[in-house]
Amino acid sequence: MAAKAERRWSVPSKRAKSYASERKNKVHEHGPKEGKQLTDYEAGLRSGYLQAQGDHAGLYKYKKALGEGKTKAEAKVISRTVGKKK
Repeated sequence: MAAKAERRWSVPSKRAKSYASERKNKVHEHGPKEGKQLTDYEAGLRSGYLQAQGDHAGLYKYKKALGEGKTKAEAKVISRTVGKKK
């Protein structure tokens, strides 16, 4: 029987941190539009990206395991396991 597959999961990217900051301040912080106000569309794009990062399967499993009273080390192992928890 093959070894159990392991998910390559990590915390959300640096981009997520930057997007969260831009959304909070409602201003572009990088690139050619730096200092200009975010449009509703651009704020929505950042919200969607952050939602996708938050919904990541590994993060969901990690937070669920912590909620069940597991240690951080146990939660990390669970979050990296591909497939359903047994």
